[in-house]
Formats: sequence, C-alpha cells, structure tokens
Amino acid sequence: MKIGILSFRPLSRRASEEEIAIKKAVRGLGHTCRIFRAGRFQMVYDQQSPWLLYDGKPFPKYDVVITRPSILSDVSLRISLIEQMELMGVRLFNSYESILKTKNKIKTMQILDHFGIPIPKTVVIHRPEDLKQAVKSVGGFPVIVKTPTGSFGAGVTIIESMRALQSVLLWNKPMYLLQQYVKHSKGKDIRVFVVNGKVVGSMMRKAKKGEFRSNIELGGKGSAVEITEEEVNISLRSVQALDLNYGGVDIMRGKSGPVVLEVNANPGFKELQQATGLDIAKSVAEYAVEYADKYKHQLNGGS
Repeated sequence: MKIGILSFRPLSRRASEEEIAIKKAVRGLGHTCRIFRAGRFQMVYDQQSPWLLYDGKPFPKYDVVITRPSILSDVSLRISLIEQMELMGVRLFNSYESILKTKNKIKTMQILDHFGIPIPKTVVIHRPEDLKQAVKSVGGFPVIVKTPTGSFGAGVTIIESMRALQSVLLWNKPMYLLQQYVKHSKGKDIRVFVVNGKVVGSMMRKAKKGEFRSNIELGGKGSAVEITEEEVNISLRSVQALDLNYGGVDIMRGKSGPVVLEVNANPGFKELQQATGLDIAKSVAEYAVEYADKYKHQLNGGS
C-alpha cells in the first residue's frame, strides 16, 4: 500500500511529531508512506493538465491520504486542496466535509445537539442586545465565550460579569458562542482518541495553575484515565455524527454527566502516548492501511 500524509504545517517548520510518527508506523507495517506539504501543491484548471502538481510534477497516485489540517483561519479556502483531491478520486482519511464540520464550532454544536449527544448549554448571538437573555439561557455567570473557529484554546475566554462581557465582545466577528461553564469539571477535561469506531486511548487533561483551559499547548498536563461506558458511547457517536475516520473528542464531567466540548479532525496525540504508553500512531496507521485495502477490494468487485 502507498499511504500519504497531507500536512498543513507552514513550510518554514518541519512536519509535526505526530505526522512523522504515523509515517514511521506505516513503514513499520511494511508499506510505503510519504508526507506531503500543502504549501508545495499547485491546483491546475485547464481541462487537459493534471489537476494537482506537487513540486511542479503530477501528484502521484496513493491508496489513501491521511489529512492533517492544522488550520485556524480561512478553513474552507485552505482545505480546497482536500476537496480537489476528492474530485480526483483520492481516498481520504477524514474528508473535506467532515473537516469543515469540525472546524466550525457552531456546525459541530448543531450536529451533536441534533443527534442527542450531550453538550454544554450553548447560545449563538449576533448582536449586543441579546447578551442578557443569552447569559440567562446558559445559566448565568461565569460563561464561556467562543469564536466560531479556533483551536488550541484560541478564541476561548471565561467571563465573570456583564461589564466584562460587553468589553470583550467587540463585535468584529459575525457571531459568538456563549456557553455554559461546567463548574464541576474544575479545569479538567478528557481527550478521547477514536479510530475506526473504536476508542484507542484517553487521558485526563488538567489546566495549569491560573488557567481554565486544559489544552496541552497552553501548559495543561495529561494523565491516563479510565473512561466510563457512557463516555465511550458519546465519543463514538460524536465521531460518527461528524463523519470522521478518526478524531479527538473533548469531554467534561459535569454534575449531571459528561458533555462534549469539541471534536477535533486532526487531534494531536504526543501527550496521549506519553501519558498512556499506547502507540496511537500505529492505531492510525493500521486503520489507514485497512481502509485503503477495503477500498481496493471494492474497486476489484469484492473478489
């Protein structure tokens, strides 16, 4: 099998440790693997030339490409490369549409709520006149304020009063999400890594002192944790609802039970591997190979 990894890291930086780990894992299984950098592609439209060039040459045929869209802004524009691959018939491990759904926090909440997956109370607002009603709807202060896009804790703020809320929301965004603060969690959440409809690892993330966000990139620390049957169930349902081949589900344990905060289409797993001793890269690699093999089998008429 030929497995590609599509990295959206800036060309000034090397591929991520996770991407390199997946590459090594695929090769360890006896298959070919290469990391492709998004910035080195050209998309061509003239009905005669190859649709995709990589370093000026036609993009080679791969059995499956694992997408790693580490993008925080202009998402639909920047992942048009992934859509181009889909139009060319490239088999993708996390598709264009599934990535769009997870990169938009409003869309994620819409889908999770539609499928009855527990989430914190959330209100989307467009204008300052609705602030008081929105705060009341999510249970009062403190509230969590989020911008529709962002990752690694960016665009997420905890607000303690109406005066602070009015000063923070400058209305330079088309809309904001106001979300219930899950007090019972006390700066902790759980990252659940799902591959091929199975939980392959989970860890408790604890925010550093003075910080309410538990993101590892913001100084949070991870430790192995055993999750409940209910937490397994909502993690699997979340990934399925968003049509992901693999994903990271962030869960908080609230007073009334677990709630899903976010679902990630390109979850990091360096800290998860360190905390649990599990080989997450191998789990991703194994399913990528299985996914490619299954597709090949289908193309050959199931013979």
